[in-house]
Amino acid sequence: MTSLASWLIALSALIVLTLGALHLLYTFRGPKLRPRDASLEARMKEVHPVLTRQTTMWKSWIGFNASHSHGAIFFGLMYGYLALVQRTLLFGSLFLQLTGLAMLAGYAVLGKRYWFSIPYRCILVATAFYAAALVLARV
Repeated sequence: MTSLASWLIALSALIVLTLGALHLLYTFRGPKLRPRDASLEARMKEVHPVLTRQTTMWKSWIGFNASHSHGAIFFGLMYGYLALVQRTLLFGSLFLQLTGLAMLAGYAVLGKRYWFSIPYRCILVATAFYAAALVLARV
């Protein structure tokens, strides 16, 4: 395992951590994740999902965005820590390596299908850094 491999995974993790932190900030502050149509937001605050009447579509929207952010933040913190502090554990565990790659690949698929270009491109870069690190670690 090379030091470069560790730094590439740490950089990948930092990208995801930054995206998650910004997403969490935008979930609770400012208009960036609000509908442009104020009447749509008002309706979301009134309408319940079919699943339950215990929440509204607006509360669900906020909760989904916040939990999505938490997942990205968790990935960034854990894989950054593993890459910089617990290198032997990370590079000695095919499970941890493939789990991280699967997470990034899943984000890339979601990004292509549902997100806009900036986070999608950032995830592609993070995935490329991560994959390159795995290749370097095998050399």
